[in-house]
Amino acid sequence: MSDFAKQLKDYRLTTAEILYHMPDHPAVLQSYIWQELDIAPRFPVLHKFLDFWTLNLDGKLHSVRVASTALIKPAEFRLANVSLTLQ
Repeated sequence: MSDFAKQLKDYRLTTAEILYHMPDHPAVLQSYIWQELDIAPRFPVLHKFLDFWTLNLDGKLHSVRVASTALIKPAEFRLANVSLTLQ
């Protein structure tokens, strides 16, 4: 499915900041930014990625911060209280 078709089916641009412990130095946190189209609020694509992470990667997860926004939304209009005259 194309990205545009996903957006029409209520997929949203989702960004996750993943903090994890470095495998060689567990006291040190490393940051990883993940971004993909996903469905809020359940985030099945993000959960699938995090499941893959915990099963296959050595860095233990510390925390995940998630932000999501719709890319296709109604247009916003703002009226200006200005009158201009051209001659």
